[in-house]
Amino acid sequence: MIYLDNSATTQPYKEVIDSFVKVSTDYFGNPSSLHGLGGQAERLLSRSREQVATLLNVSPKEIVFTSGGTEGNNMAIKGVAFQYQNRGKHIITTEIEHDSVHQPFKQLEEWGFDVTYLSVNEEGLISVEELKNSLREDTILVSVIHVNNETGVIQPIAEIGHMLDEYPKAIFHVDHVQGIGKVPLDFKKASIDLLTLSGHKFHGLKGTGVLYAREGIKLAPLLSGGEQESHFRSGTENVPGVVALAKALRMTLENADDKNERIKKLRKILVGQLSDQRHLTINSPSHGAPHILNVTFHGMKAEVFVHALEDKGIYVSTTSACSSKKKSPSKTLLAMGKKREDADQAIRISLSYQTTQEDAEKAVTAILQAVEELKEVVKEKR
Repeated sequence: MIYLDNSATTQPYKEVIDSFVKVSTDYFGNPSSLHGLGGQAERLLSRSREQVATLLNVSPKEIVFTSGGTEGNNMAIKGVAFQYQNRGKHIITTEIEHDSVHQPFKQLEEWGFDVTYLSVNEEGLISVEELKNSLREDTILVSVIHVNNETGVIQPIAEIGHMLDEYPKAIFHVDHVQGIGKVPLDFKKASIDLLTLSGHKFHGLKGTGVLYAREGIKLAPLLSGGEQESHFRSGTENVPGVVALAKALRMTLENADDKNERIKKLRKILVGQLSDQRHLTINSPSHGAPHILNVTFHGMKAEVFVHALEDKGIYVSTTSACSSKKKSPSKTLLAMGKKREDADQAIRISLSYQTTQEDAEKAVTAILQAVEELKEVVKEKR
């Protein structure tokens, strides 16, 4: 098996699973309990918060543990909207956000908020000038994805953050789920107010995540109850998951530059051997994230191509895994000006540090074989 769907989810590190099992078995107390077992769990929770904060170069007070990217994005977006709606009800995002950002904005539109959706160019980049021109006196939130989950295009987050310094009423949220460990981002230098991470995207466990909330930012909580996580998120903390997430983040960021150089070389192998094929078009920009490659296979339905590769032991995906079972084509590719037919025939190949050069070369061979086989099937049907 060659797994090339790492943007959908990554294989957890063995050490991460071991940590989860150890904490679940020996330190299963509720961290809010007053007895010794609860105290042990609370200390593990505090230590993990400090570790994550140190790794991200922020304060432990700015770390909120969540269940993943979807919850983190909803907490940030709806939390700001409801907390600051008396200041204004204008909010800004882009046309190529992950559904866990796009759908909350659609909901907020239904609830009376005025949303501006920024367009992108043919590479998938927004215009910072368009964003600046879209800002109004009543703008309370700007949400921009760092690394697009389908094409790997990298938005100029630091430039946006510096521009927004002049508009203190507008809170800046970044979906950094696909960027962590692959594309460096200094939260403080980029003037980011809120930022989302998801554990299972960096070899942690599903159901774990982080919301970075800059000190001073207030959010209307989505969940009411015991007021855990500094009142941001009620509910008994997932201590084993949090410990596992902290370990996964540490292991991911260790020697990250070396790991990413290896991934870049693998991406070059894929691009070099696929780019001269006339039956396909590479949709990802050359200067995009190192681990994501989006390709349109002309005349071949993406779903059929995914299964053809699966038969050869190669695992890729169509659009975002969260949207792959929907029949509609990629909204990201459509926003980039791709034809509907081409957007409907695109697949995503996503690498990790676990991918080897042999994997990449075998994948290219399998892809080219599948193209030839499916071309024959198309001819027969005609």
